[in-house]
Amino acid sequence: MGSVLLVIHLLTAIFLVVVILMQRSGGGALNGLGGGSGVNSFLTARGTGNLLTRMTAILATIFFITSISLCLYYKGTERQSNSILDVAPTSQETPAPTVPSVPEVPTVPTAK
Repeated sequence: MGSVLLVIHLLTAIFLVVVILMQRSGGGALNGLGGGSGVNSFLTARGTGNLLTRMTAILATIFFITSISLCLYYKGTERQSNSILDVAPTSQETPAPTVPSVPEVPTVPTAK
């Protein structure tokens, strides 16, 4: 169930980004995609704006619903983590650095 919700959530997010990027900006991104010059055309400039606005609202609603559903679904389950932090030892035993003993200074025989 969780994987199905996750796939729906990811697809919704991708389509939401695409629909938002297709919307008309200040330069008019969809001017040439009207689909005909008739006033009753399905994809007129005004109709395209309304269609994309409705699709954005629907996809945003689906995105929020799947987000909340995933949160509630995974809230009660304990997930096994494969994190390296979970399996790493908490304390490492490193040998104490051995300080080399100071060599004795050779003595010079004195002449009598």
